[in-house]
Amino acid sequence: MENQDEQQQLNIELSEEVADGTYANLAIITHSPSEFVVDFINVMPGLPKARVKSRIILTPQHAKRLMKALADNVKKYESAHGTIQDQEPVSLPMNFGGPTAQA
Repeated sequence: MENQDEQQQLNIELSEEVADGTYANLAIITHSPSEFVVDFINVMPGLPKARVKSRIILTPQHAKRLMKALADNVKKYESAHGTIQDQEPVSLPMNFGGPTAQA
């Protein structure tokens, strides 16, 4: 019974390839009633085409948890490093079908 009361630990493995990360300077978010799809893209200046580098599919509940975690981390970052300046909105036509994209 005592073991059930203890908080279980999750052992997370991070491969070298994943640890290197993938740079993205644009995120496209679409959703359906059952999932959120976040596409991470690297847009290069002057090139009319960009490729999705990574796609993450989340349940609505996990999408909300991610939103809260990002908001909390941005708040902590700004407390330590100052306000993050917003940039101009992206004006690229983003039409790969599906609901209107957001970045």
